[in-house]
Amino acid sequence: MMARNRGVPQNDGEFSFVSPVVKYLLFFFNMLFWIMSMVLMSIGVFARVTKHETAMACLTVDPSVLLLVVGVLMFLITFCGCVGSLRENICLLQTFCICLTVIFLLQLATGVLGFVFSDKVRHKVTKMINNAIEHYRDDLDLQNLIDFGQKEFACCGGISYLDWSQNMYFNCSSENPSRERCSVPFSCCLISKDENVINTMCGHGMQELDYSQAGEFINTNGCIDKLVNWIHSNLFVLGGIALGLAIPQLVGIMLSQVLINQINDQVKLQDYNRQHQTDPWS
Repeated sequence: MMARNRGVPQNDGEFSFVSPVVKYLLFFFNMLFWIMSMVLMSIGVFARVTKHETAMACLTVDPSVLLLVVGVLMFLITFCGCVGSLRENICLLQTFCICLTVIFLLQLATGVLGFVFSDKVRHKVTKMINNAIEHYRDDLDLQNLIDFGQKEFACCGGISYLDWSQNMYFNCSSENPSRERCSVPFSCCLISKDENVINTMCGHGMQELDYSQAGEFINTNGCIDKLVNWIHSNLFVLGGIALGLAIPQLVGIMLSQVLINQINDQVKLQDYNRQHQTDPWS
């Protein structure tokens, strides 16, 4: 049996032991994120089951599927950390440490590449928003998401309010029989705080007006520029969030590596003591 949590004398008079502080700190650290992973999986499964088959199909990744994937990955990784620290299993601890290191490096690489290739990221975001505009009426959750974004950033469309012509219901073509022809969603409208009842038809016919005329009733600027400006003005907040995500990963890597080194030292010490016990003349 491996001697655990107590000092073992070495030939130089020092002691080697597995620190219970490191061991149980790593265990409870992983237990916290293990519980969080189960919550994420539960939310992802519930959201996916209650949606239609084609819901959010226009988005690059369905948020419910994304939550489920992140939850499963967190569950597996933190399971390795929990069991590995509790059982002092080097294989599981190394798996946990390697997975966290790879995830941290991928996040770092994504941030750097996103900054270096910002034009390509902008093009990708523009394409994604235009795709969402086309499917605005196809899914209620997507519709609520777009309306929230347009009201929050006081914007309309991707580049401008005229982007709403890409939607089959808001299209300005003469063949469009929709009553919403040449309109924009109510979330584009300039709504006074004093208004208790929102006129959902306030965007009717706005695409037929030029910028100056439409600007008296709706937000004419696109959401992409507003989003970029918001990111630039909140760099410190976003940096703090990124740091908040990185610190737990670095703490987990550090604790697991310390525990692995302590276990390895104790194994080497036991091998050394066993060798000298069987060979008293050495």
